[in-house]
Amino acid sequence: MDERRETIEVEASRPDQRLDAWLSERYPEVSRGHLQRLIKEGEIRVDDRPVKPTHRPAEGETISVHFPPPRKLNVKAVAIPLDILHEDEDLIVINKQPGLIVHAASGDEEDTLVNALLHHCEGELSGIGGVARPGIVHRLDKDTSGCMVCAKNDAAHLDLGRQFHDREVEKFYYAIACGEVTKAQGEINAPIMRHPNHRQVMAVAEGGGGRSARTSYRVLRRLRGATWVEAQIHTGRTHQIRVHFKHIGFPLVGDPIYAKKQNKKLREETGFSTNRQMLHSASLTLRHPRHGEIMTFKAPSPEDFCEALERLDLSGPRG
Repeated sequence: MDERRETIEVEASRPDQRLDAWLSERYPEVSRGHLQRLIKEGEIRVDDRPVKPTHRPAEGETISVHFPPPRKLNVKAVAIPLDILHEDEDLIVINKQPGLIVHAASGDEEDTLVNALLHHCEGELSGIGGVARPGIVHRLDKDTSGCMVCAKNDAAHLDLGRQFHDREVEKFYYAIACGEVTKAQGEINAPIMRHPNHRQVMAVAEGGGGRSARTSYRVLRRLRGATWVEAQIHTGRTHQIRVHFKHIGFPLVGDPIYAKKQNKKLREETGFSTNRQMLHSASLTLRHPRHGEIMTFKAPSPEDFCEALERLDLSGPRG
C-alpha cells in the first residue's frame, strides 16, 4: 500500500463504537489489527492528539489518518504446495488444505499460506494487509479447508475488500454437524462476541451486544449420529458457523473447542473421530475486480471430509 494521508470529520457521535471499529467500516480492506497498530503508533490521531483504539468518536472531531510507506517484508517465501483453482494478474483462488495457517500470529512461523503465496507469486501480492499478511483479503481457520481468494495488487485488494465488507460475496460451506439437525433448512440469526472469560473463544451474545451474524443452512444428508449440511454465511464473524451450530445444539464433528462432549458421544456410538472440525469452504462467488465479471469458484472436499461422510453413512462404514 502506498503512503497516504487522509482527514475525516466525524459527523455524528458514536458512543457505542470504538475508534478502531469505526475506522474498520471506512477501510474494510485494512485489517482491524493493522488499524489498532497505527493508532498505538500515533499514525492515527484525533484533533491532532494521540488516542487509544477504545476512543469513542464524537461529533465535530477531526481524525487524521496516515498510512506510512510499507515496511520491508521479512516473511520468507517457502515452497509449500498449493491447490490453485484460478489465477490471473489480479487474484489467485486456492483450495486451502486443512492444517494450513493463513498468516503467522507472531511473524516467526514459516509454514503459512502467506509463505506459500510469496513463493508462488514471486512478490506479486497486495501490501494493504500489512507486512505479515500480503495478499490476504479474508481468512479461514487453520483447520477449515476450501476456497480462499487472495489479491495480487492493491487495486484488486481494495475492490475485493469492499465486496466482502458490503456482503456482496456469496460464501457456501459444507459442514458435518453432531446429531440429527431437526429442520431440513433454517436460518440462525444470533450476534457473536468474544467469550468474556476465554478471549480465544467466541460465543453468542445472549444478553445483548455482540456483532450481528446470520447463517442459513439446508440439510444435504442424514448420517449416523451426524448431519451433512450446506451453510451460507451472510456475515463474516470469527468462528461463525462453528458458534452458530453449537448455539442450535448441533456443533461440528471434530470441533476441539465447541463440541468436546458431542464428539465424545459420537465416538462412543460410531467409533468415528477426527482431529479437526469438519468444515469446508465449498464455493465463493464474487465480481472480478478488473473486468466486473461474476465468477464462481468451487473447491472439491478434501479426503478426510469425504472419509467422514463415508464412515458415518447410514449404511455403515465401508471397506
